[in-house]
Amino acid sequence: MPQLDEIGGWIAKRLPELIAEHKVPGAAIGVYAGGQVIDYAFGVLSHATGVEATTDSVFQVGSITKTWTATLVMQLADDGLLDIDKPLRAYLPEFTLADEEAAQAITTRQLLSHQAGFEGDIFTDTGNNDDCVEKYVATLATDPQLFPPGQMFSYNNAGYCVLGRLVEVLRGKPFDQALREHLFAPLGLAHAATDAASAILFRAAVGHLPGDPADPDARPAPAPVWSLVKSNAPAGAALAMRPRDLLAFAVMHLAGGVAADGTRVLSEASVAAMRETQVDVPPLGLMGTHWGLGWEMFHWPSGTVFGHDGGTIGQNAFLRIVPGHDVAIALLTNGGNPIAVYREVFDHLLSELTGIHLNEFPAPPEHPERVDAARYVGTYANSVGQSTVTQDEDGRIWMEDKPLGELAELVGQSEKTELVHLTGDTLIPVEPKYGIHIPQVFAGDDGHGRALFIHSGRAIRRADLSPSS
Repeated sequence: MPQLDEIGGWIAKRLPELIAEHKVPGAAIGVYAGGQVIDYAFGVLSHATGVEATTDSVFQVGSITKTWTATLVMQLADDGLLDIDKPLRAYLPEFTLADEEAAQAITTRQLLSHQAGFEGDIFTDTGNNDDCVEKYVATLATDPQLFPPGQMFSYNNAGYCVLGRLVEVLRGKPFDQALREHLFAPLGLAHAATDAASAILFRAAVGHLPGDPADPDARPAPAPVWSLVKSNAPAGAALAMRPRDLLAFAVMHLAGGVAADGTRVLSEASVAAMRETQVDVPPLGLMGTHWGLGWEMFHWPSGTVFGHDGGTIGQNAFLRIVPGHDVAIALLTNGGNPIAVYREVFDHLLSELTGIHLNEFPAPPEHPERVDAARYVGTYANSVGQSTVTQDEDGRIWMEDKPLGELAELVGQSEKTELVHLTGDTLIPVEPKYGIHIPQVFAGDDGHGRALFIHSGRAIRRADLSPSS
């Protein structure tokens, strides 16, 4: 294994080049290996102010928050307050969905592993008071069930808000307070924020959105708002920190649940349980191959890695942890094309430190097979977007994505892209987005020979369920 100073030399030279090339305004990285931590920061926190990023700057970690929420839940199990295999209703009797049978059956384990089956991209704003998560969960009473609980994987933000409410009820305190008392405090974190009001106490990064689409040289512009709504805090609305703070959490998990000062944060049994495979994930490229209890699992030919990614309004975060090698890497960014930066940085660092390489991202074949798309053609929709798949007279397959609701205000117009056959019931875009081609997996049957779902991380249900003409 190379020394960390060699690793640091590569980062100091290459990361500034990468963020400039891919229009990432600012980035901060931390690397833990064998008991030591190095960290670096480059670029700016906002194009509007020009304030430089430093290693003490806090960036939002987005959905990496879900691993913190999952840890809080497993602490409840350690304390004998929760059986994750009992129906959630045993602890949250008021939990209600549009499908009463599903609401009665869903377990905490299914929520932790994204198998609950109800629509998950719900971002209802229920205010900034301590009761916002409670109020949010009450709004799910009309949330539709996409598939029976436990049937398959579908990433579910709303499910983690429900888990946050579970923490509130069983701890008797608001989610933010539980996060601070049961994780920040034992981990010794004094430089982490749970919302904009606490982030402003530090040197905080601002998210950036794409600039003028008509100008290929346009740099990303600061986002009009800093974070998602507070009601989504347990899913990843606003948690912000330095890379070394995120690494303190990761190292606790590497150390069997013990913090750096010897404080036991989580039992060894719960640490191990969180990394046990719960469900297979469709082959989607950037996502893991499987999911545990909170953790995203990457079972690659060259080795096993676990972690999570996060994306909020113009900020993206990446965490990878390598059991058996005592290595963890955290990269935090605030706009541009962070995936391209992630790809090169993590492939190099993981290879140097552990001998593990990232899997190649899926790519369209050079000579794709022409297929009859009748099974795939149609409209698939949820609360934040609509995807319409068509096939033209020349046999070419197209998908038009139209944002809906609040998302439409942030990302703007519809996008249309050509899809080609990859394998089985999987199509793939011809053109990459942010440097990657995200496969579209078609699954299930609507009773008329057509796919019931289009899956690209979320299972989005067919909206045109009447027989095709």
